[in-house]
Amino acid sequence: MKLVSICVLSSAALVAALAAPAQAADLWRAAHARQIVYAPPPEPPCYWCIRDAIYVDTKLIAHLEANPDVDEADKAPWILGARADVHRLRRILGPVETVSVAPCCYWRKRLYVR
Repeated sequence: MKLVSICVLSSAALVAALAAPAQAADLWRAAHARQIVYAPPPEPPCYWCIRDAIYVDTKLIAHLEANPDVDEADKAPWILGARADVHRLRRILGPVETVSVAPCCYWRKRLYVR
């Protein structure tokens, strides 16, 4: 009987010891948790920065394609990556919008000369 009570007490102490650190860890995390700070919305992409990046990638492609000293297998991944980057940047810019102050010269009525 005494052995059974010792086993029960030791198993209860073991369960309590296993459960106590988890509870203490949960309390510590709640007390020392970082505050969630939301970042401000990202700024719209700079047109001139994207234009310059497209120019640099296009220049890199032209340089690699014109260089006969570099093996095709070595420069192919660089060219493919640069072209993919150019396509991605052009997609960010969107279609070209033309801004004009005066209407086009074809807007006027036709003149018939005899």
